[in-house]
Amino acid sequence: MFHIESTDKRLAQALQRKIDQKTKPPGALGSLEQVALKLGLIQQSLIPVLNAPCMLVFAGDHGIAAEGVSPYPQEVTQQMVMNFLNGGAAINVFCRQNGMDLRVINAGVAEPLPDHPLLADQSMGRGTCNFLNTPAMTAEQAREAIQRGADQVEQLAQQGCNVIGFGEMGIGNTSSAAMLMHHMTGIALAECVGRGTGLDEKGILKKLAVLQQAANHHNTGHNPMAILATFGGFEIAMICGAMLKAAELRMLVLVDGFIASSALLIAHGLYPEILDYCIACHQSDEQGHRKLLDYLGLEPLLRLNMRLGEGSGAAVAYPLICSSLAFLNEMSSFEEAAVSQRKNEADQA
Repeated sequence: MFHIESTDKRLAQALQRKIDQKTKPPGALGSLEQVALKLGLIQQSLIPVLNAPCMLVFAGDHGIAAEGVSPYPQEVTQQMVMNFLNGGAAINVFCRQNGMDLRVINAGVAEPLPDHPLLADQSMGRGTCNFLNTPAMTAEQAREAIQRGADQVEQLAQQGCNVIGFGEMGIGNTSSAAMLMHHMTGIALAECVGRGTGLDEKGILKKLAVLQQAANHHNTGHNPMAILATFGGFEIAMICGAMLKAAELRMLVLVDGFIASSALLIAHGLYPEILDYCIACHQSDEQGHRKLLDYLGLEPLLRLNMRLGEGSGAAVAYPLICSSLAFLNEMSSFEEAAVSQRKNEADQA
């Protein structure tokens, strides 16, 4: 379905030399140097650029919410989408602050939504099925949702966007993400299940019991598409497809928190090369996220104890991406600034 190649590493030595020749001790800018290297490799350029940054927020409801796995009622999904459209959510604030475009996609919200210039209606239905007893979606629906997510990115790329973040909204989607994580990584379900939107200890135990029952009921093996169809959400499947298309088009992928990372897990299971295009922006306070990132070998730029979703971690981290670009393209080299290098470096030059 996609054609994703690992980034060409032949430029890595020249990029690293450029980074090391800046007026600083080697490695002194820490993770910013790693981000700069990744940007250069993605764009195959010593002077990469970031164009028309955009955040796509996919919204969808989950049948498993009927089992009381969230402290919030399902109608909150629709209400929060309206908040996005009215400009009042955290992701609106952070996108405005950081000059990012924001678009919202109805992947499958249960309650009706109005026509709105910021809303793309790609609904696959009024939420997924309850995966306690039946797969969340059919294999055909999973493939269609992946394609619809990819189409959203294709449109943005045609408009000049080359850096894109992904957010989500959907009551019950931490349950879906925990199931994807458990089945894709083999990590014990109890280590994947967290508080979601604020469950207490009793609520977490109930959530775990429901999800364990569902896990016992289904046999997906380690097939990423089967796992996605059985336990995923329409919004998660669309994010998966959107990430894959972004990597295919050599765009920078800003990975948000637990839900978006679960979509990346599926994408990685299908096309491992996708990681060359991804930056983990924020480690969520949701219990399983650290281990999920470790499984993928990704080190997050930020750890702010957030667990909001919406793409908030990616939007907050975006200025750091810009700082990486700025130092790579604008900071003077030792030679340009007439600053002496360390003796051993000067001798080798």
